[in-house]
Amino acid sequence: MNRREALKNVAFLMGGAISATTMGVLFESFTLPEKEKNYVSFSATDEEILAEFADIIIPTTASSPGAKAAGLGAFIPMIIRDCYPANMQEIFASGLKAMQYKCSKEFNKDFLSMSIQERQKLMTSLRDEAIATNKAPSFFLIARDLTILGYYSSEIGCTQAREYLPVPGSYDGSADYKPGQKAWATN
Repeated sequence: MNRREALKNVAFLMGGAISATTMGVLFESFTLPEKEKNYVSFSATDEEILAEFADIIIPTTASSPGAKAAGLGAFIPMIIRDCYPANMQEIFASGLKAMQYKCSKEFNKDFLSMSIQERQKLMTSLRDEAIATNKAPSFFLIARDLTILGYYSSEIGCTQAREYLPVPGSYDGSADYKPGQKAWATN
């Protein structure tokens, strides 16, 4: 199974948690032309920023590591370069630059120098802008979607953030589900 197929399966299972834009990219049946792959590039600093960005969305908790530990800083740019058409790669890359400019303008810092509270305030602002403009796709929506998709398809997301049941195993149609229990994940 190739990466696109695997992500398509995870996205399908996640349903409404992923935006229509991301679902559309992942469910396209075409192969991205070689000239559109790697249309934009990301630096090591960009990957570090994306890892910290993703960690605000899915932070480390007492029961499981967060998005940064799951390797989302490298995952997000890889999916953007390999799966998204050139125009959406450009939208994402421009949005990342615009976010960094917003950090500088509103907080007089770069993203990596900001406190957790400042990052959360920035994320709220980016989310509100994406909702208010109803402009799809946007950097925030794509980054959020890929954070959710990448985290819950990672080993950490499948085995630590959710209740893990290795397959093959026996089927139990009436397994107890306790209030507050993690959702099930299988392999």
